[in-house]
Amino acid sequence: MMQRFWLLVLLLTGGFGAVSAYAAEVHNVRVWIAPDHARLVFDLSSAVQHKLFTLKKPDRIVLDMSGATLESNLASVDLTNSPISLMRSGSRNSGKDLRIVLELNEHVKPKSFALKPNDQYGDRLVVDLYRDVADEEPPKTAVASVDDPSSRRDIIIAIDAGHGGEDPGAIGPGRVKEKTVVLGIARELKALLDKERGFQPKLTRDGDYYISLRSRTERARKMNADMFVSIHADGFRDHRARGASVWVLSPRGASSEMGRWLAQKENSADLIGGVGSVSLEDKDDVLAKVLLDMSMTASRSDSRDIAHSIHRNMSKFAKMHKKQVEQAGFVVLKSPDIPSILVETGFITNHDEAAKLKSKAYQRKMAQAVFAGIKAHFTAKPPALTWLAWQKEGNSKSASAHYKVMRGDTLSVIASRNGVSLAALRKANGLRSADHIMIGQVLKIPAS
Repeated sequence: MMQRFWLLVLLLTGGFGAVSAYAAEVHNVRVWIAPDHARLVFDLSSAVQHKLFTLKKPDRIVLDMSGATLESNLASVDLTNSPISLMRSGSRNSGKDLRIVLELNEHVKPKSFALKPNDQYGDRLVVDLYRDVADEEPPKTAVASVDDPSSRRDIIIAIDAGHGGEDPGAIGPGRVKEKTVVLGIARELKALLDKERGFQPKLTRDGDYYISLRSRTERARKMNADMFVSIHADGFRDHRARGASVWVLSPRGASSEMGRWLAQKENSADLIGGVGSVSLEDKDDVLAKVLLDMSMTASRSDSRDIAHSIHRNMSKFAKMHKKQVEQAGFVVLKSPDIPSILVETGFITNHDEAAKLKSKAYQRKMAQAVFAGIKAHFTAKPPALTWLAWQKEGNSKSASAHYKVMRGDTLSVIASRNGVSLAALRKANGLRSADHIMIGQVLKIPAS
């Protein structure tokens, strides 16, 4: 009985080792700045219960953590370019709980959640502060009544550098991080497209911050992107694994995404069909399914064409993981209306490939392979009313006087496409209103 008594005393008093009076300790605080939000990450010794609320006049956010203590210096946290002017701490509930107050210099919408331990970090508490930001600037649109190349829109390429911020991605020898390498390649690709007339590249992220997978495709949609390319670097526990790869959406992934879109069509503001897009919201189930299927079929076909071209270009200088383009259900590939590919530039966990991927010269070479594939596809198959389509139709000054009729053409479509009136087109070709045109027929295009 006495042994049991003293055993109970030891357990209650912590006699088997020093036990902290607190459930968790905050060891570090990090801040990541994105264009539309700031992210605070609190590194914890263990999970905590927390509560978040806001106060007015002045604007503040209060974060309470139950049974926690602060073991970090808040004054050392860099708040540059953040919506936070000051962070301070205190205690509540007779010193048992930790309170952190964020004093704000602009209006934000806060959101908080816990993250479980992973290979890189332990328990974390995340607070996202969403800014009020303007929507993406709309892309240039074509003006059909003007025979002027400057009025034709550019082809918009959404370039997505994987991971970022709290999510470093795979980590290779020398602590080289996937998020850093792929952002370098993305910037190189943007620089190449910036120099190419008819293209307008946009980065989903241009800094070290995190974007969720769904948010990446949503950003591409807000950009009215004609194509989405996501750039990554593979990682594997076996450091011998090596090889680059190019991925498109699998049939199973396409099917599941179609089901998701159809299930939420009444509550979604999403559109399909790219520029000049179509809403599913007001369509009956059968028509919505047909429209979505058509859009996704066309998107997947273009995705495969671009992916094959890029795979071929990369294989000229890089070892490829497979001899063909691969398929998977990656979330970032699931836009029904935007041709989307994912490029794995190599295994960053492989010593030799990590050394190459760190090199600016190799990053540029990888970007050139992707660029060449994109350019080849859109030069051969430009979207309607773009500058490349205008050029392909023979409307450069050196060949602006004639047009060869193609399948599906009508006089009104040809007139609109070439920026002339229907009456002027008929007059230039001696046509009456009842006259028919034939495939292969060459028409004169009058000056607008």
